[in-house]
Amino acid sequence: MGKMDGRVAIVTGGAQGIGKAIVDKLADEGAAVVVADLNGPGAEKAAPPGGLGLQIDVSKPEDVQRLVDETLARYGKVDALANVAAIVPFTAWDDVTFEEWRRIMGTNLDGTYLTNRAVYGPMREAGYGRIVNICSNVVLAGTPNLAHYVASKGGVWAFTRALAREIGKYGITVNSVAPGLTETEGVLASPHKEAFDFVQMLQCIPRRGYAADIAPAVAFLLSEEAGWVTGQMLVADAGMSHN
Repeated sequence: MGKMDGRVAIVTGGAQGIGKAIVDKLADEGAAVVVADLNGPGAEKAAPPGGLGLQIDVSKPEDVQRLVDETLARYGKVDALANVAAIVPFTAWDDVTFEEWRRIMGTNLDGTYLTNRAVYGPMREAGYGRIVNICSNVVLAGTPNLAHYVASKGGVWAFTRALAREIGKYGITVNSVAPGLTETEGVLASPHKEAFDFVQMLQCIPRRGYAADIAPAVAFLLSEEAGWVTGQMLVADAGMSHN
């Protein structure tokens, strides 16, 4: 018996990295998982048996609505949402144009609004829902070369707190998980990969973080067991920001 037996979960950004680790963990716990990603073939490949992979741009309202519509058509309900899709840039403040600012906000913050809004209706009707919006420990650290990303994730965290306050009466919890620097395909392909040694010095547990380290925290908050936890940010960063 898994924590998610009989449950239907949507994971955005699920084709790789932390999203893929969450997909695998939820499937292991018994959920039917719908994988949404800008990389359509990647989403289809990442979808577990009995699941569904869809090409979705979370910054587009029509895409997000299609995601929920197809989930409902296939499974008849949506119990859980892990909102993972995000762009992680590496841009010095001097180079952050308004166009670049809007690009990050479109996916990271607009995408959070759109996905949370789209699952809200069916969850409210069912009287049950679990939402986890992936945040980041950068909101606590003010990490450089990420001003627009930090702003977007600060918005995700504040929005999560506010939404939890409004929709808890319908049996829906809204939480966030804030990973630290994590070894993923995206990080290894960016200048952020140079930060691992420095970050490990600041952690209580002196090793590199992996996507599989993050997924169990998300799976717990998406399970029935977490029904008394809402409006929280669970920081999963080996204690880097424990002060």
